[in-house]
Amino acid sequence: MSRRHLHPENHLVERIGWLRAAVLGANDGIISTASLIVGVAAAAATRNDVLIAGVAGLVAGAMSMATGEYVSVSSQSDTEWADLARERGELGENAQFELDELAEIYVKRGVDQVLARQVAQQLMAKDAVTAHARDELGISEITTARPVQAALTSAAMFSVGAAMPLLMVVVSPVSALVLTVSAASLGFLALLGAIGAKAGGSNVLRAMARVTFWGALAMALTAGIGKVFGTIV
Repeated sequence: MSRRHLHPENHLVERIGWLRAAVLGANDGIISTASLIVGVAAAAATRNDVLIAGVAGLVAGAMSMATGEYVSVSSQSDTEWADLARERGELGENAQFELDELAEIYVKRGVDQVLARQVAQQLMAKDAVTAHARDELGISEITTARPVQAALTSAAMFSVGAAMPLLMVVVSPVSALVLTVSAASLGFLALLGAIGAKAGGSNVLRAMARVTFWGALAMALTAGIGKVFGTIV
């Protein structure tokens, strides 16, 4: 009997945790910093004023992203641990009911009643908590919350994204700051959208259009505000 050739499979869903934080961080870094720079530049500020505002936005934004991601994902992690603790208690109090519950889940997915019960029995004999976590609660190794990873990834990528419009401030003439930073940032956003879509296996053009549209809207609004308040002041 010939042995079937086995090969490793790399599924894109395994990247979902760090990929989400990375794309969100870089996208926020470009949009928020570029919008801040464009708004300040539109108010007829000097290059130094624009740079100071941009650097302050980078530092504050990176810390905000790290804190927000950590708190948000930690809340998810706390909820997962609470659900798992509750499930352990239920398994200890009424294992038979939990076995019936797990078997019924497999039946609803299309497995024969007898086979579903056999599968549930074998899985619970090996690791009852993991079986219920995965199939009843939807908690798995791939999707489990990782607060520190999310916080560090988001902060680092925010800084990378924010550095791009800041670099354009340094190399662009003061008279063309608004136009240059806006155009370059939209280009960076389109590239980021393409990279994120490629890494996640989704539609590249749709992702590029989405981030470019919202980035352009954000910069247009802040430029308008900067122009109005700069004129008034």
